[in-house]
Amino acid sequence: MSQTFDVVVIGGGPGGYIAAIRAAQLGFKVACIDEWKNAAGGPAPGGTCTNVGCIPSKALLQSSEHFDHANHHFADHGITATNVKIDIAKMIGRKDTVVKQNNDGILYLFKKNKISFFHGRGSFAKAVEAGYEIQVTGAKEELLTARQIIVATGSNARALPGTPFDEETVLSNDGALRLGAVPKKMVLIGSGVIGLEMGSVWRRLGSDVTILEGLPTFLGAVDEQIAKEAKKAFDKQGLKIELGVKVGEIKTTKKGVSVAYTNAKGEAQSLDADKLIVSIGRVPNTIGLNVEAVGLQLDERGAIVVDAECRTNLKGVWAVGDVVRGPMLAHKAEEEGVAVAERIAGQHGHVNFNTIPWVIYTSPEIAWVGETEQQLKARGAAYKAGTFPFLANGRARALGDTTGMVKFLADAVSDEILGVHIVGPQASELIAEAVVAMEFKASAEDIARICHAHPSLSEATKEAALAVDKRTLNF
Repeated sequence: MSQTFDVVVIGGGPGGYIAAIRAAQLGFKVACIDEWKNAAGGPAPGGTCTNVGCIPSKALLQSSEHFDHANHHFADHGITATNVKIDIAKMIGRKDTVVKQNNDGILYLFKKNKISFFHGRGSFAKAVEAGYEIQVTGAKEELLTARQIIVATGSNARALPGTPFDEETVLSNDGALRLGAVPKKMVLIGSGVIGLEMGSVWRRLGSDVTILEGLPTFLGAVDEQIAKEAKKAFDKQGLKIELGVKVGEIKTTKKGVSVAYTNAKGEAQSLDADKLIVSIGRVPNTIGLNVEAVGLQLDERGAIVVDAECRTNLKGVWAVGDVVRGPMLAHKAEEEGVAVAERIAGQHGHVNFNTIPWVIYTSPEIAWVGETEQQLKARGAAYKAGTFPFLANGRARALGDTTGMVKFLADAVSDEILGVHIVGPQASELIAEAVVAMEFKASAEDIARICHAHPSLSEATKEAALAVDKRTLNF
């Protein structure tokens, strides 16, 4: 017998569980279906982000950064640390604990907001007069009916053609987060967010890491000046990055993996490594959703087709997050989840794609919002630019990390902020000020005239805003 709800959410990742919570807060009777399992087979809501993405990667980045500081930077502070060792099993165990705490937190929020949670795979059964029947396949079979359905099934790692993930030698982000020992040599294909973050983790812990990137430029989506600054820092750290390569045959052996490729000069090369991480992007996940049963439209990439408000071609069916167009970012999915829940309630949910921040949690961190300088040039925009280096920031000097800069881009006439780009310490936190400013259509002068605490890294944003008009307070 079918259970009836106002809203059924398929997928318990950032887009799904946030949509479910907001819908419940708005007075709807809500169910959320999620199939992620923990090691014991129990529910593990939170999607890729919580289980094999944002959260565990940040836990490992933090652990590896502590190890790197103990080995290479403590002496600068007068701290002697000798014979520093890393217990990989304990590090992975801490990461797993952090993940479980987040899983349990989501389950608590479901209970607090009176959301019915179903552990299993959700799929469309058929359209009915009352809306749609959703089949839950898991330890217990369930049939749910609702007039409003929100699909938030996320994405999966893209594999290289002919080289499937075995998560032992050829790794996706999942396997890269579960290594039991530090590989002597590691090759990564793809220098995007996952490649750089995972490469940073294992390099800090002692692995010889080489990243192979097919594009001729480093971090092509990032402001060019910021990307060049970041690459200089990574080169100095010993992270080997080869651009403009063409990957050929990949062979796995008992000893590891061999990667044949052609470098930017057209020369044939080969690399042998213990582990290979493939991070060449992600693909929308509609596996097992049974879209054919109701005629839900997909595009050529396999993503669910939606309009600007996340409506699909079916009345009452919505989709958010990685499974639709737009950046595959957890916070983008969250914003869409909230907006859809509010639209179902007759409100005016809003998502501004131009003020969605991007962050790469390496050291130095890289963060940006809005347009890059190359984008402004391409569209012929009249703009002003201002930069300020952390080398001249007192707090950065005290921290012992003066790598990088803040860059402001503003309209040449109105002075409205068009983009802010940061490479350096705590860029992930500093970018929030720029997001708020851009949401309120602030000018660079507005930021320049706001009092910032001294000493603080945020003073660098003030100085960069001042520099837009060729001014400075730094004497």
